[in-house]
Amino acid sequence: MKLIRFGEEGKEKPGVLLNDKRYDVSSIVTDYNEAFFENDGLAKLEEALKNNPSLPEVSDSVRLGSPVARPSKIICIGLNYVDHCEETGAAIPEEPIIFFKSTTSLCGPNDNLIIPKNSEKTDWEVELAFVVGKKASYVSEEDAPNYIAGYCLLNDYSERAFQIERGGQWAKGKGSDTFAPLGPIMATPDEIGDVNNLKMWLTVNGKTFQNSNTSNLIFKIPFLLHYLSQFMTLLPGDVISTGTPPGVGLGIKPDPIYIKAGDVIELGIEGLGTSKQTAVAYQQK
Repeated sequence: MKLIRFGEEGKEKPGVLLNDKRYDVSSIVTDYNEAFFENDGLAKLEEALKNNPSLPEVSDSVRLGSPVARPSKIICIGLNYVDHCEETGAAIPEEPIIFFKSTTSLCGPNDNLIIPKNSEKTDWEVELAFVVGKKASYVSEEDAPNYIAGYCLLNDYSERAFQIERGGQWAKGKGSDTFAPLGPIMATPDEIGDVNNLKMWLTVNGKTFQNSNTSNLIFKIPFLLHYLSQFMTLLPGDVISTGTPPGVGLGIKPDPIYIKAGDVIELGIEGLGTSKQTAVAYQQK
């Protein structure tokens, strides 16, 4: 299945994508949240869809939200592509680097990117994310695939000055509002062929900056779920983003390139759709 959420910000309804058409399943499902995944919601929804041939169709003009409701955690893996380590001058990690994005950074796949107040170094990162399907604690690597609900496209926006120059942990540069556009869909594993061989790309104003493949991941997804579950309990609906390939603005030589108001960022991963964000300057509400 391919899950979507649609509607105004804060009022999204659950839906599905069937044969490239959007359908409303709010008569079957309340939302794609922790309770949904925890209570075997995917299997129940799949069964219900077989018995509900006539669902309300949703116009393509309706806004898409994040395909999952705000999770308990958004966990990211840093420096998980060898060539991204090289472009940023970082050593290849012996164990996964873990950091968190604020759950308030989550937004729809085509929502505007708000450049944070006082930001001069907002950067892009196309990433493959996965969604946890059931409570996970001390999970073996072999059993890890059974804990994955699905996969999504995520742009891990990063403010490099906040992240690198302001001391402390990376989270400072990762958690601003609109810094985690997720979707357009969450695809269940059966919808994706080989998750370790998906093309991924990102452009800014039509120019390609990132063009890679998930085959280049240092730490693969089953290992990441296993590894994270040794340090914390993962809850159903948690979002784990697996790292970005080379081509980020920070790594451009001789002079890095950063996002400015008016820039248009487009990205995609094979089988997971595309997203598009337009950068706008922060305005006091």
